[in-house]
Amino acid sequence: MVIRIALIQLKIAGPKEKILKNAVDLIRIAKKEKDANVVVLPESFNCPYSEDNFEANAEEIPQGETSQTLSKAARDFGVYVVGGTFVEKCCGKLYNTCTVWGPEGELVAKHRKVHLCSTNIPGKLEVDECKVFTAGNDYTTFYVGETKIGLGVCWDMRFPEFANAYRELGCDLLIYPAVCDVYTGELHWELLARARALDNQVFVAFCAPARDSHAELISYGHSLVVDPWGKVIQKGTEFQEIIVADLVLRTLPEVRGQIPVLKQKRSDLYELIVKE
Repeated sequence: MVIRIALIQLKIAGPKEKILKNAVDLIRIAKKEKDANVVVLPESFNCPYSEDNFEANAEEIPQGETSQTLSKAARDFGVYVVGGTFVEKCCGKLYNTCTVWGPEGELVAKHRKVHLCSTNIPGKLEVDECKVFTAGNDYTTFYVGETKIGLGVCWDMRFPEFANAYRELGCDLLIYPAVCDVYTGELHWELLARARALDNQVFVAFCAPARDSHAELISYGHSLVVDPWGKVIQKGTEFQEIIVADLVLRTLPEVRGQIPVLKQKRSDLYELIVKE
């Protein structure tokens, strides 16, 4: 099986209605012109990433405007849509949530960001999502055909055990919508994607917004797809664009057979316990 994945490096600026229209237009292009069967949007895709915007744009799932827009786009174009993230409000709490919509417009998965970003780099970056969001507590997987896919959101990518757990659960592709700043992006973005792919012998996709120099948190951009050898097979620039890659799933047994590290782990010395 081959999955053609399209990462929509979306420009996020202006009112929500304008952003959603732009996203739908790009989903249509990804399916109709580029023949993708999985389309991915970035983190915080329906409003600029800032504390002031989060609560104002929070919605319930699946009845909110953003959910309904993604559902309709998936149904209209007959494609899986990994809907980046947007702010979910539920029971008086806010979550940074990724939704996945199937080709008939059905909600097939919902992942609440597990690891909330907390970073303080003097003079460079200060983010504390714990002030706003409640952390999720679950692994989230879904299938495209026979391929099992695991979901993370941005800061989740920094935890190798989390990706290891998805491999233990049988995932062959990990998708992370993300907003990574320019400073840490230049240092860590590609390195993290390649490490998560190589360590677990899976495909990995990171999808970021396009860079906006006027944003409160300026996105690094450079959405990318990495294969199980740890090789970058497609990578974007910092501008709005659609990054397309063909994931040839039949190569996975070959890679895992040639370098069988997962079979060689010393469970007598160390062990990963996946708590579902």
